[in-house]
Amino acid sequence: MTQLITTELVELDQNLGNTPESVIRHLASKVAATGRASEVEGLFADAFAREQKTATGIPGGIAIPHCRSAAVTVPTLAMARLNPKVDFGAKDGPADLVFFIAAPDGADQEHLKLLSKLARSLIKKDFTAALRNASSEAEIVELVDGALADKPAAHAAAAPADAVPVGAAVGSGASAVGSSSAGTASAASTAGPATSGPARLVAVTACPTGIAHTYMAADSLVAAAQEMGVDLQVETQGSSGAKPLDPAVIAAADAVIFAVDVDVRGKERFAGKPVINAPVKRGIDEPAKMVQEALAAASDPHARRVPHFGAEEQAEQEASEKGEHIGQKLKRALLTGVSYMIPFVAGGGLLIALGFLLGGYNITSVADKIVLANNFGNLPEGGLAIYLGAVLFKIGALSMGFLVPALAGYIAYAIADRPGIAPGFVAGAVSGFMGAGFLGGIVGGLLAGYVAHLIGTWQVPRWLRGLMPVVIIPLLASIVASGLMFLVLGGPIAGLTTALNGWLSGMTGASAVVLGIILGLMMCFDLGGPVNKVAYAFAVAGLSAGSATNQAPWQIMATVMAAGMVPPLAMALATVLDKKLFSLAERENGKAAWLLGASFISEGAIPFAAADPLRVIPASMLGGALTGALTMAFNVTSQAPHGGIFVFFAIGNLLMFVVAIIAGTVVSALAVVGLKRWAVKKSVDTVEPVPVTV
Repeated sequence: MTQLITTELVELDQNLGNTPESVIRHLASKVAATGRASEVEGLFADAFAREQKTATGIPGGIAIPHCRSAAVTVPTLAMARLNPKVDFGAKDGPADLVFFIAAPDGADQEHLKLLSKLARSLIKKDFTAALRNASSEAEIVELVDGALADKPAAHAAAAPADAVPVGAAVGSGASAVGSSSAGTASAASTAGPATSGPARLVAVTACPTGIAHTYMAADSLVAAAQEMGVDLQVETQGSSGAKPLDPAVIAAADAVIFAVDVDVRGKERFAGKPVINAPVKRGIDEPAKMVQEALAAASDPHARRVPHFGAEEQAEQEASEKGEHIGQKLKRALLTGVSYMIPFVAGGGLLIALGFLLGGYNITSVADKIVLANNFGNLPEGGLAIYLGAVLFKIGALSMGFLVPALAGYIAYAIADRPGIAPGFVAGAVSGFMGAGFLGGIVGGLLAGYVAHLIGTWQVPRWLRGLMPVVIIPLLASIVASGLMFLVLGGPIAGLTTALNGWLSGMTGASAVVLGIILGLMMCFDLGGPVNKVAYAFAVAGLSAGSATNQAPWQIMATVMAAGMVPPLAMALATVLDKKLFSLAERENGKAAWLLGASFISEGAIPFAAADPLRVIPASMLGGALTGALTMAFNVTSQAPHGGIFVFFAIGNLLMFVVAIIAGTVVSALAVVGLKRWAVKKSVDTVEPVPVTV
């Protein structure tokens, strides 16, 4: 295995600047200079981005900047002993020992384990004292190699007097679960008297990179707990693998500690347990305090607990809910439902369109019979095309049948997490059965979600907690939400849905054009934002109601898709018509916008709108309104919810679909060019939008 550290990667008693940025850049340069990274800037950018998320200084004058980077070719350690010290954000002051851990994106597990082992060794006071006392680069390399091989530090005897004890003296190769160690000075000073009685805790530690802080926090917490006479077992969710805690251990625990900077995997295993949640770095800096807080929570009936639905940490959820008004909560839930529903509609709509292409519109009345009675050896009248058309249509129809249940299920999921999915799907199925359509699905999903969320807040006996998310919540929420749909709400919503479909089907002439204008304006107003999504969701949700005799929903879908294609296409055309009005970055974005617009990705115009919103957005809305009016006026239809020009086979009256898009694109392009020429100008040199890549 390639050596992780060499003498060329060690810097002793040097001035590397007075900021973490300068130190990290210098060490990244050393890594690249030894051929272990392909470039300095890429490695530095990844490491400094990680540093900005969470400071990597830890108690005892140590810092461990680290990252995974595509620029790294060989797992590497670079080390600097600084003079003067540099502040890396530790509570006890600046650091003089800096280890820079650089791992490739695809680092193998063996290397990651070694890197993690080194990080855990840094909380051993004899190891850090030996590093400070080392007289040469070769001695540093020997010490590091010894730590990775679990050898005792041979140079600790002459440690300088000002060496600061750090963390717990945990063996670098020890498991994070049930490690044994001597207590630390810092833990002893804050732990107080040992807890009487057999207190049992569990913990999870995890950081974004999963190399250093994950394991150091685990060792620090275990050491502090043992100093206090507490049984603490830790699950490290790091990059070198994770061994889940035994369910029996979790069940017996009095409380749980989450020292994490990322989501806990499998959080539902801890449902109902009193919880202390903090960043992973606090597990290193204040392990004894976290243990004390967990013990206090275990005896506090009002302590925060891991939610039964295992979605987000309860405190974070409560804070989020306090910061949202009811409109924001509803919008978030509805958009979640739509986003999960779209794959069912996209696949189903395209398959139905292919079925019509092969089998004709009459396939709707004979598809069931053909699919059940025929096969490749017994083709129906009309041959292979009719048979394949029936199969494709039926698959698409079955997929579209999930539209309302999926919408309702994932609206409920957005409110109550996983326990809301089942009652939401059931309420959506009831809505479809009663003819209440997507409006009923929305109402049923909201009911199921809020009822499931409410039930999840109940305080129940410990023996019942495990049944709450998988039995009790889905059962009761399904009864309440679907019962209300059957007994009270389903009938009126079905009547409203019938009236709405009748109104849409009867729209012709001027009224249809007005609707097209409104939808076009909405699609171009915020280019993928909430207003755009409302118009798109309206079109997608009604798509399943379309048929050969009721093509109004298909017309609405075509209008929304055509108008949404206009802004990126218009910006691409504008950069061709008058290059001088656009910066170099905008002209490059314009090249990508051709394909983005043709694919119905309205976000392709965002770089232009971000740079010049007062001219780009009105110009886009002008062209979008024209396109929307034309598609409705010429009865253009689309059975596909996405894909732009590339789903031409699903477009009815394709020629006018293209004409409407071209007309809107030309109008918007001319409008934005005119506004940039004659409206109040600003220098394009100051505009640096984010490039769009395809």
